[in-house]
Amino acid sequence: MDDAKSRTRRQILEVAAEILEREGVQAVSTRSVAAAAGIRAASLYQLFDDKDGLLAALAIHAFDLYLAGKHGLAHTDDPVADMRRGWDAHVDFGLRHPAFYLLMHGTDRPGRRPPVADEAEGLLRTFIDRVAAAGRLRVPPALAVRLTQAAATGVTLSLIADGAGNGDPETSARMRDLLVDSLTTDPPPAAEPGLASRALALDAALTAADGAALPLRPAETALLRDWLDRLAR
Repeated sequence: MDDAKSRTRRQILEVAAEILEREGVQAVSTRSVAAAAGIRAASLYQLFDDKDGLLAALAIHAFDLYLAGKHGLAHTDDPVADMRRGWDAHVDFGLRHPAFYLLMHGTDRPGRRPPVADEAEGLLRTFIDRVAAAGRLRVPPALAVRLTQAAATGVTLSLIADGAGNGDPETSARMRDLLVDSLTTDPPPAAEPGLASRALALDAALTAADGAALPLRPAETALLRDWLDRLAR
């Protein structure tokens, strides 16, 4: 895409985002966006095809904003505390940008989501893997990711629907603590972590290595991970 088209595309997305956040998704139409951007509707169609294409691009734009904030969260020496901070950042984004959040997570077609959503899931997995590597995860990382996604998304959508905004922090905080406490263990005072925690930590280390410098064949690695999964139960 040449510079002129790129600038026009960015201008259209910025105008559409303003309309979306100010008036909601129903107000976003090719005609209203083109008029607000001061361009011909034909120019918009050339870049986004139709309204669905424009909304899909807006969802990607929303995920980019979300990821920019999440990448800005610094890791500390306490991965469980970082997990709680990640939850708070997630809910805060939804409450500050409810129209964006509904577009990101309120899809009208099952199974449809922008590829950048996978990056958001991968970022959550890094938080979970750090907890596992510290020997403090009670369940396999993949399950922890699914449970965390479901709980955080459900709470945020519920607060948006209730119009609770930032005036009801207790609901989010209580659900966050219930989830995190059910998925993690307290740091051991002096005793060594149990067998299940060790297995989860080793599995997380294998994930981080991603096949690099492992003196195992793929079949052997798969067998080892199967054993680790059994030990972690």
